[in-house]
Amino acid sequence: MHDPQARMTVLFTNAWLLTLDDAMTAHERGWLQVDGATITALGSGAPPVIPGAEIVDCDGDFVMPGMVNTHCHMGMSVFRGLGEDVDDRLYRYILPLERKFVSPEMVRAGSALSALEMIQGGVTTVADMYYFETEVGRVCDQAGLRAIVGQTLADFDPPDHKTFDEGFSRVEDLVAEFGNHPLVTPSIAPHAPYSTGREVMARIAQWSADHPAVPVQMHLAESTLEVNWAQENYGKSTVAVTAESGLLKPNLICAHCLQFDDADITMMSEHQVCVATNPRSNGKAGRGIAPVEKLLNAGLPVGIGSDGAMSGNTLDLFSQFAPVSMFAKLIAGSRKPLPAAQVVRMATIDGARVLSLNLKTGSLEPGKQADIIRISLDAPRLHPIYDPYSTLVFATMPSDVTHSMVAGRWLMRDRKVETLDPKKALRDALQVAESFKAEMRAIDQNR
Repeated sequence: MHDPQARMTVLFTNAWLLTLDDAMTAHERGWLQVDGATITALGSGAPPVIPGAEIVDCDGDFVMPGMVNTHCHMGMSVFRGLGEDVDDRLYRYILPLERKFVSPEMVRAGSALSALEMIQGGVTTVADMYYFETEVGRVCDQAGLRAIVGQTLADFDPPDHKTFDEGFSRVEDLVAEFGNHPLVTPSIAPHAPYSTGREVMARIAQWSADHPAVPVQMHLAESTLEVNWAQENYGKSTVAVTAESGLLKPNLICAHCLQFDDADITMMSEHQVCVATNPRSNGKAGRGIAPVEKLLNAGLPVGIGSDGAMSGNTLDLFSQFAPVSMFAKLIAGSRKPLPAAQVVRMATIDGARVLSLNLKTGSLEPGKQADIIRISLDAPRLHPIYDPYSTLVFATMPSDVTHSMVAGRWLMRDRKVETLDPKKALRDALQVAESFKAEMRAIDQNR
């Protein structure tokens, strides 16, 4: 566990500060002071003189809150690009590969590659759900990422538990290891309504009531399979079945949220759940477009997630910005829905609100944790800048991120990641990929 620098002061100067506070305050020539893990002051004009401070002259670059990826499967980066154009790839490749190869070592390799990618892409907070999740937590601790790590529970013969009792035991182990961690928060993550069932959802709801500090995340209303399951077994929507189980509860982190009606949205609003939308993943799978405007109008907090690299390929949020904005505009037939500033809020302060972390991170304000990124404005595709948020949503790329800090600790400076060994992360992931390739060849030969 990292111990923050001994109250070291870092002073960002000559920065285009985008605070993402309630007033959307911006300082085109601003400064920001960090003491230890905390933002202590910021403003415009001449910065204070602080003897011994580390000075970061930003030369007019954007400085903003680190981004919040509200839904990810970090261990699955080793599945990136696998069987892209195979319609039955889930049953032909993914599930057999998971059952044969998913292990603590594989999850650690995939998670390290994901952590490296997110740091380089400006993500400083992530909500994850997968298997052997203690390994994910350990990687996030090493990488310095702020994270919610969710142990998945499911009934389809997952690789790390054969019964729900075993799954709950893994959740208990996760809570025991990370319950008091300053950055890594343990979570319980029922896979989806259809893959747990109403009785187990009720058990999880009771467990959650007994452990109120542990967040709950799940996929909800994601697929036709899930909708049909609810209708065929209960004659109701998947949202209604989840509500009847007691699991539709305040601050439940609901990923995807594609297939439901207005009555379901009202129900979700009444139960004060939160939504992680995953536009790139949903679009690639042909599953539909989330009605983000409707969700926002109903008062639901909505953040942006990458999903796993198997589904969305990239884990930065810049790759999600244009799809989430364009999908809303296509639904409405207008440029007005999801203006650029709102999209950036979804990736920062609103994403933090989805994860119940908005008092700690998501905006640049005195007293909040120093989760900060710097974005270079050197690239010609970023100019001219009439609206910084439009520039972020439609023109900025992960490679423009030059610096990343979480709780006052540098994760990356001048594009050099300081908390992970990039060569090792890539080497370990590629070793896993070689095993996958050999197994895929065997699967194809036996068809």
